[in-house]
Amino acid sequence: MNPNHTADQAYVRETNLSLVLRLIHSQSPLSRAQLAAITGLNKSTVSSLVDELIERKLVHETGSNTGGTGRPATLLAINPQAGEVIGVELGVDFVSVAVTDTLGNILWRRREDANPSDDQGKMINQTLNIVKEAMATGKRKGYNYLGLGLATPGTVDLKKGLLIFAPNLHWRNVPFAKIFSDNTKLRVFVENDANAAAIAEHLFGTARQCQDFLFVFAGVGIGGGLFLNGKLYRGNNGYAGEIGHSPIMAEPSQNVCHCGNRGCWETYANQYSIIQRVQARLEVKRTSIIPKLMAEQNSHLTLPLIKQAADAGDKEAIDSLIEAGQAMGQGLAGLINIFNPEKIILGGPLSIAGEYMLPPIKATIDRHSLPEIDQQAEVLLSPFGPDASLIGAVAIVVDDMLSFPSNAKK
Repeated sequence: MNPNHTADQAYVRETNLSLVLRLIHSQSPLSRAQLAAITGLNKSTVSSLVDELIERKLVHETGSNTGGTGRPATLLAINPQAGEVIGVELGVDFVSVAVTDTLGNILWRRREDANPSDDQGKMINQTLNIVKEAMATGKRKGYNYLGLGLATPGTVDLKKGLLIFAPNLHWRNVPFAKIFSDNTKLRVFVENDANAAAIAEHLFGTARQCQDFLFVFAGVGIGGGLFLNGKLYRGNNGYAGEIGHSPIMAEPSQNVCHCGNRGCWETYANQYSIIQRVQARLEVKRTSIIPKLMAEQNSHLTLPLIKQAADAGDKEAIDSLIEAGQAMGQGLAGLINIFNPEKIILGGPLSIAGEYMLPPIKATIDRHSLPEIDQQAEVLLSPFGPDASLIGAVAIVVDDMLSFPSNAKK
């Protein structure tokens, strides 16, 4: 037999398996007949593909559709017990690890604060220790891991699983895939945190049926994951999405961004900018409950504490959040004019203050974007909130499963 012909058949089979699996994931429950109608494949081919997906435990039968007049059709859905996934979010000042099923439901999790001034190796070892704890827990419960996904700030070489540069961590050329695969013996996928979160929105969140949307990850930095025509846009070398380092102002007095430049958008709209705004108000003796909260909780000034003050009606906290929302909206207005997205989804640490920031974001977008364009863009908060990139780390593993079903263990 011609080996090229055999390879072609295997490729077509894998492509069709992926097509059917993705449709079941995005539109379930579906029957075999519905899959045949949507894909254009004949019914016997669809039945064969579904049988293989069931054998691999990626899909299961969930009941029957008895609404029609004919014979009831058996319905199919993704099997949440197809395997488990370890998701790792490496933040600037924290590390977070979760174990989920294939639908992104969290089965186990751990989050720890980290010191960004610590040695790189110390922070990586801290993360590895949590991952090993997750694996030990999974071993006791009989988990079958499909892989480990790691979401990190900065630019990433996907093929090598290599962090190229993370400005807010000052890390360069970190071989994450090798480090974590050597320590876990799992397949490891590494992705930029905002891109990972965008994939999570597309697979599990508010953008499941959306072809053109922008995910904005806002925390210590601001990153973007852009879906165009249903696919993640990566740019020429895969580094697209560093929207936080777009210059929106060039004030000599402005703080230097972690990337080394001045006037970067994220220095006006990230969580540090909110803390700086509050500190400036406290320094001029504005009336605020924030010093009292800091003393009672023996805490330094943090975003959660500012949110707590805002919830209690503190004007200085609320005004600081509004100003950051206006700065966020100014940057988003430009992106709306360029990309004309259907949705803009905000997630990451800043999303905990979304109720205060979203109205000024929307108002500023209205002022600074073309009315014919911005009226079409829905601005909303991610349902995953601060966990957007953590679920994104899971999503990049699940996305590989959907793309290459034959890689999943039977």
